[in-house]
Amino acid sequence: MAHWLLKSEPYKFSWEDQLKKGEGRWEKRVRNYQARNNLSAMTPGDQAFFYHSNEGKEVVGILEITQKAYPDPDDETGKFVTVGVKPKKSMTAPVTLADIKSHPDLQNIALVRQSRLSVMPLTDKEWRIICEMGHVL
Repeated sequence: MAHWLLKSEPYKFSWEDQLKKGEGRWEKRVRNYQARNNLSAMTPGDQAFFYHSNEGKEVVGILEITQKAYPDPDDETGKFVTVGVKPKKSMTAPVTLADIKSHPDLQNIALVRQSRLSVMPLTDKEWRIICEMGHVL
């Protein structure tokens, strides 16, 4: 099982919106090739953090990937994909970007190094640390 972080602006689609929606496709339109490649690498059973970007800047929940990448129906070019997701758990304590930046073992994650990337992989160690910080382990 692989681990990921998916970003969404809460004013467009928040964790609360995801909880209400339940299972379905990832609502964030991905139009970046590196993010597309990361979506394409996901498999059912993988887990992803739901991260509020721009406002809040914090990990707020955990998603399970339920469907591998398929063409994004909102992309007329046919170049981009989406995946199926379902909410698994809310973070007991949201983990802020400041918290992540202050942890010595999280200095090299893509969230810190590539702040504009909307879909990124995490190592098992990074996943575990953020889960511990969010009190979900």
